[in-house]
Amino acid sequence: MTSPAKHDAYAVLRVGDFRLFLTFRFFTTIAFQMQSIIVGWQMYELTKDPLALGLIGLAEALPNIAVALFAGHAADKYNRKTIIIWFTLLFLVGTLALFLFTIPSLGIIPALGVLPIYFVVMVSGVSRAFLYPSIIALMSQLVPRELYTNSSTWNSTVWHIAAITGPAIGGLVYGFFGVRIAYLGVLFFLLTALVLLGIVKKHPVSSPAAGETLIGRLSSGIKFVYRNQILMGAMSLDMFAVLFGGAIAMLPIFAAEVLNVGPQGLGFLRAAPMVGAVMMSLMLAYRPPMVHAGRNMMIGVAGFGISIICFALSRNFYLSMVLLMLSGMFDNISVVIRATAMQLITPNEMRGRVASVNAIFIGSSNEIGSFESGLAARLIGLIPSVIFGGIMTLGIVGFTAKFAPRLRKLNLREIG
Repeated sequence: MTSPAKHDAYAVLRVGDFRLFLTFRFFTTIAFQMQSIIVGWQMYELTKDPLALGLIGLAEALPNIAVALFAGHAADKYNRKTIIIWFTLLFLVGTLALFLFTIPSLGIIPALGVLPIYFVVMVSGVSRAFLYPSIIALMSQLVPRELYTNSSTWNSTVWHIAAITGPAIGGLVYGFFGVRIAYLGVLFFLLTALVLLGIVKKHPVSSPAAGETLIGRLSSGIKFVYRNQILMGAMSLDMFAVLFGGAIAMLPIFAAEVLNVGPQGLGFLRAAPMVGAVMMSLMLAYRPPMVHAGRNMMIGVAGFGISIICFALSRNFYLSMVLLMLSGMFDNISVVIRATAMQLITPNEMRGRVASVNAIFIGSSNEIGSFESGLAARLIGLIPSVIFGGIMTLGIVGFTAKFAPRLRKLNLREIG
């Protein structure tokens, strides 16, 4: 009797184009995360209003969701690398505009207030809507099917390492050198990422089916997800959990008024969930969550909700960081499982459209969740709103476990 082959945690890193792709994602994620924390702290300094922070998320989410289906259609029809290059350039132009807003001699903010910042955030939302499905679809083209779980794990690991680095750099540069230098740092990382992506080989996409209408192509991704209980359940679980349980948008207020740590401390608070996610990603690289994937996903989301409740009650900076790290560890379990299931279940010619549907769920949970957090904080107070969100997350896990049994019993090895 032969023994099973030993799992190679580093197999996908031996694929040259995938290494370049991961490096591109690393630098773009640093840039996106830096810009997010810079805009958040700048907005708080200008307005001192939690709802203004929440509106940043809404300003990004609405255009993101509005164009998401078109972005998925484009990713399945046109060259994915080309799409990524053009919309990374669009994001870069938005960052350049934010830099120009900070120049006193131009007088843009004194004359127009924060509206120009919201406009750039909206443009960034459009950019990220087109980037996400093309990036996810291109990743699946760079590696063989048997390495999908391995690629999802390393993609998550690198993304979270960058998401640790980005807020830390953004907060420290903002705190010590000011907002203009911070935006210049974002521009540097975006340009570096574009150079790296240029080296990746182009991969063709399948031709659209003859006679298929635009409306038919736009709706096909929604129909595919809706008819698959595993994908629909996983995306819905993540959306509602983060929609109610996310406290990230309110971290500037926690840093300024609850923990008293300023923009430097805010950078570390924003990075803490990512530290936890990287730790979990490295564990999952060696022990892929294949057999009891559905059960593990629900445990992870429940652990995320409990961590957020405890964070709301903490008044110690270091304890708060530990709790945010735990939230990132638990959240990453569901991230890897959902990404792997999406790669395994979705045919290549539909990956862009299905990824765009997932982007709608993500946009609803992250950006609209930011708006929900800001509105709830204004109505019932900062701490009660975060506790309420954590409790809602636990309720959503119970609801999903009852009404999505195929997701609860998911075994990735059976569909791999």
